[in-house]
Amino acid sequence: MGIIKTKTFQSGNSEAIRLPKEVAFGIGTEVVIETSGETLRIYRAPKISNQELVAQLRAMPKPSAIERRDTDEIPKPAGL
Repeated sequence: MGIIKTKTFQSGNSEAIRLPKEVAFGIGTEVVIETSGETLRIYRAPKISNQELVAQLRAMPKPSAIERRDTDEIPKPAGL
């Protein structure tokens, strides 16, 4: 789709944006907004509750072994 530009506007006491038809989710769609620095990421909220997700994770098979991290020491550079 590429890059789409739009402007923010005031909606009640909130700042809002208009989503063009090409990228709209539909009225009443629950979305998640993630921020990372100057970036916003908006996507449909999963249709699974946290309790259902935890139940699915607990139902997964346990690993046969736990991989250990390396314990090698990293030398400090000289002069620090």
